[in-house]
Amino acid sequence: MNNLEQYLTEHVTKRTDDFEALEAFAKEHRVPIMEPVSMNFLTQLVRIHQPETILELGTAIGYSALRMLDANPAARLTTIEKDVKMYELAQSNIAKHQKESSIVQLQGDALEVIAELVANEQTFDFIFIDAAKAQYQRFFDAVQPLTKKGTMIVCDNILFKGYVVDESKIEQKRLRSLTKKIQQFNAELMQNPNYHSSIVPIGDGVSISVKLNK
Repeated sequence: MNNLEQYLTEHVTKRTDDFEALEAFAKEHRVPIMEPVSMNFLTQLVRIHQPETILELGTAIGYSALRMLDANPAARLTTIEKDVKMYELAQSNIAKHQKESSIVQLQGDALEVIAELVANEQTFDFIFIDAAKAQYQRFFDAVQPLTKKGTMIVCDNILFKGYVVDESKIEQKRLRSLTKKIQQFNAELMQNPNYHSSIVPIGDGVSISVKLNK
């Protein structure tokens, strides 16, 4: 962690004991969750945008879903998780926070579940993508029928440990292939005429895209 990252981390808004316990659990069990600075930024976006409906791809232990709902308690949040164990862990954490009535958990392959949401003609004001990075372009394309004018789409990990800028640090072929996919996704995202997009270099990189038309 460089000096700037350290400074920003030290100045992140204080979390509740319950949220800090979830952070400690994730660290102990090596469950990837959003970095503190990025999480603080995401929740601030939710406070500003005040979405009535939120869709999350990648529930993990339910940390980000609960943080977003804490930022806007009036929202209705739908979250998708493929891993059954993570789904059950999130279910337990959501129950502990007594948020079952505000969060709809869906278990399964994100692309298949998204297709079901599309078939049900659902739309969302805010979409958070934090699932398999290699599938970001497919996820982004798949959720388009769920968007409307003003929908905000936020993606995490789009700088991928800095690899998208400096590939010389990559030693594994798999990581090189994944980096190429993220680079391509970023390029297409910034050129998409249907969105106004920005890339913010905090945490592992966060992109923000706002739908310009219906």
